Amino acid sequence: MEFMNLINDYAAYILLGMAGLHLILFIIILVNVVQNHKLKKKYKQFLLGKDGSSLEDNLIQRVNEIEGLIASNQKNEEEIEKISQNLSNTFQKIGMVKYDAFHEMGGKLSFSLALLNKEDDGFIINAMHSREGCYTYIKEIIKGNSVIVLSDEEKEALDLAVGAKN
Repeated sequence: MEFMNLINDYAAYILLGMAGLHLILFIIILVNVVQNHKLKKKYKQFLLGKDGSSLEDNLIQRVNEIEGLIASNQKNEEEIEKISQNLSNTFQKIGMVKYDAFHEMGGKLSFSLALLNKEDDGFIINAMHSREGCYTYIKEIIKGNSVIVLSDEEKEALDLAVGAKN
């Protein structure tokens, strides 16, 4: 009985407390509703985009562009591989020495030209110019060496080609 009397004495205070709690909860609900409304508005603007196109259309377009870039990149890689294979068979290193073969012509009209690939395989062309004509010789080069004895000019041209970076 004492408990009931105590509740009756403080009933007004309890009701005021409950009303205050309800008011605080009502204010929190109002704040949440306003924030939710603002968020929905921003979300709709985000989906519409700048020019009115939808986000989904924009994403589909970007995915298609990426797929095109991937296909193009794969094609480029295949082409680069073909070019690399072709380059291994081309002459990439060159060495040339001009000289006066017979010391009578008064000019450096003779030359030795070394043409080598990536593995230092190729040949040396030696063209000697004289009064009677031009004599041309070719010597095979394998791994930077020749089976046939090379002249000083041919050795110099070979050294230039082997030492070439590009």
